[in-house]
Amino acid sequence: MDNLPQLEIILCAPRGFCAGVDRAIQIVEIALEKYGAPVYVRHEIVHNKYVVDSLKAKGAIFVEELDEIPDTESPVVFSAHGVPKSVPADAKSRNMFFLDATCPLVSKVHVEAQHLQKRGFEIILIGHKGHPEVVGTMGQLPEGAISLVETVEDAESFIPKNPDSLSFVTQTTLSIDDTAEIVAVLQRRFPSVTAPHKEDICYATTNRQEAVKKVAPEVDAMIVVGSPNSSNSMRLVEVAERSGCKRSALVPRAKEIDWGEFGNLESLGITAGASAPETLVDEIIDAFAQRYDISVSSRVTAREDIAFNLPRELRVETK
Repeated sequence: MDNLPQLEIILCAPRGFCAGVDRAIQIVEIALEKYGAPVYVRHEIVHNKYVVDSLKAKGAIFVEELDEIPDTESPVVFSAHGVPKSVPADAKSRNMFFLDATCPLVSKVHVEAQHLQKRGFEIILIGHKGHPEVVGTMGQLPEGAISLVETVEDAESFIPKNPDSLSFVTQTTLSIDDTAEIVAVLQRRFPSVTAPHKEDICYATTNRQEAVKKVAPEVDAMIVVGSPNSSNSMRLVEVAERSGCKRSALVPRAKEIDWGEFGNLESLGITAGASAPETLVDEIIDAFAQRYDISVSSRVTAREDIAFNLPRELRVETK
């Protein structure tokens, strides 16, 4: 192990699990403890294969739609990304016992969109087509009440029914900078457009992107631990590149490190998307320790102490 090249690793903090992801995973784990296996989960509880596989091993069964679930008294959990209104309605019609693991910050956007619609606003949702959070938010309102805008080009070409009663909400896991550009176009074209009372992009997305912006210019390369279908993880890769890091890559597991890309470094930044567990970060650090003489430090740009309540059915009752 002598004569290994030296590598400085800077860990971005905050990184990894946010309060919404932590709560969603706990909901499945506590439901398994309380009610026994199986517990059915509609869609991946969070976008991370390691987490999903770990829960499968404990007795969770993942489905994409409720019609894949047999008639059962077992609990059915809705994922952290939120679901269209039709899903709980369908579950009720089948007398399913369901637990909603939707992140409270996503639920806030749902409520916001419903209030805006009741007040007569036409609503734009800034987000990524097909992402389950977007499907869930659009599914809170009647068909045609909400229009999706994905890019600056979409914002430039969007034609509202009534420019004077226009509002927007956003997906919670977007790039802060990209979203700001889209919002700027909407505000230039429609000066009276109504913005959310409070930023929809969640605190965890914001904090993880800000941490990457600080570390990225100082390192030769940046690894974002996360899954390819995780929106917030993919945004971190983009933020690192834009912030001046020449090599930035999404790495789901240590075995997927491209050593052609990461085999000749003096400094490395590591972060993790909001659905990636810290154990995967440790695994990647260990992989680098096999090839380098590493020193590890943390760059802390924010402290997070947010926690969300579990559903009433799962709370421990205290006398």
